[in-house]
Amino acid sequence: MSATVQITFDAHDPRALSIFWREVLGYVHPAPPGVDLPDGADPLAAWDEFLEAAEVPEELRNSSSALEDPDGVGPRIFFQQVPEDKVAKNRVHLDVRTASDLSGEPRMAALEAECDRLVGLGASRLRRHEPEPPLSIGFIVMADPEGNEFCLD
Repeated sequence: MSATVQITFDAHDPRALSIFWREVLGYVHPAPPGVDLPDGADPLAAWDEFLEAAEVPEELRNSSSALEDPDGVGPRIFFQQVPEDKVAKNRVHLDVRTASDLSGEPRMAALEAECDRLVGLGASRLRRHEPEPPLSIGFIVMADPEGNEFCLD
């Protein structure tokens, strides 16, 4: 039997970081336990109502957030609140694969377009690595709004 993987991010603001990654990956916020959301309902509003009804203190309501792949293929992503800042380079990072079927200049142009979109969402561009065949087809290193590095690949 194989195991599944959940990717966990430490964050100051789990909700805001989950919204950023939702837009990056096309994932969705799941409904609260036992809540059936009608089509088009806002799952974050449902979570607000759920936490209030459960009498969770307001200062604890942003202690975590989660995302799921709507197709059920990718890993669940969990965001947990921590008090400390990020202080070093990630030892593990995500490769956001948006141009894996392209090569050369078309690939880099597609990566640049996605980079621009993500900067508009709050990401930071760190550096571009040009293609160096045969080992690298080129990528862009970025950071999410809390400084976690990831690559556009």
